Amino acid sequence: MKIGYLLPTRERAVQGEHDPAPLIKGARRAEQLGFDSVWAGDSPLARPRADPLLLLAALSSVTERVALGTAVLLPALRHPILLAHQLATLDRLSGGRVIAGMGGGFPRADTEAQFAAVDADYARRISRMEESITVMRRLWSGDAVSHRGRHFSFDDVHLVPTPLRPSGPEIWLAGSGRPALSRAARLADGWLPYPPSPATYAKERVLVEQGAARPITPAFYATLTLDEDPERARQHLRTSIERYYNTPLELVEQVQALFAGSAREAAAWLAGYVRAGARHLVIRLATDDQETGLEELADRVLPLLHTEEYA
Repeated sequence: MKIGYLLPTRERAVQGEHDPAPLIKGARRAEQLGFDSVWAGDSPLARPRADPLLLLAALSSVTERVALGTAVLLPALRHPILLAHQLATLDRLSGGRVIAGMGGGFPRADTEAQFAAVDADYARRISRMEESITVMRRLWSGDAVSHRGRHFSFDDVHLVPTPLRPSGPEIWLAGSGRPALSRAARLADGWLPYPPSPATYAKERVLVEQGAARPITPAFYATLTLDEDPERARQHLRTSIERYYNTPLELVEQVQALFAGSAREAAAWLAGYVRAGARHLVIRLATDDQETGLEELADRVLPLLHTEEYA
């Protein structure tokens, strides 16, 4: 089992903090604490934050071991030739440590407006994403590529540099429900959902793995607020989530895996997903004090996940 830490790019932005230095410091500290991966989210306009690929490029030079992932990137906002070029360059910079987590975008009015602002068709974003993945994998091969598709057409494009890994960065897809599960099985190297229930995760994981075209990493995106006082933990979670999404907590927790409580309770909750088959946990901390939260997560939650009691 591997465990990753999501950098608080959105949390810092909503607080008016735009200096990237604390994010870089947090990534380095996560590596020192033994985390396996560091992640950055993507949403330039709907839920603004630092650009994930530029941030991960900076992290590639100050970290040595952790995987560098996007949770999740919105490929439908970008042309696949340019995105393939960026990811290939990042893969070179990082020594082959990139995981390109991708998704279609949270289905909301502000997401739709974000697509409209960059002249991308929101209604066709999923098919655009699927075509982009196919195009990028071909470009990463190093061969000259010509393509005629629903969304993109070009002739004799040869990508330089190619990724460090011949097959390119791993692509993980988010999403639950049969269409998303089928898409992950057909196109992805990993699956990164956030279902509120371990039972749902277990059922959907089986469907993904049964239909998978290649070996697939079952991952899990979780949001935690750690506090020994349950009422205070719940309030901190509410403040963070509602500020992040501008949506009531009760609506978000219907579709996302959110937890508020003590470190021991958090470990038990995460262990339910591990028993359901999750093998790479990506953890977002819903707290204003990320530095303390990261230390507490490493000191009090992660060790429990590796004991027999929680296995």
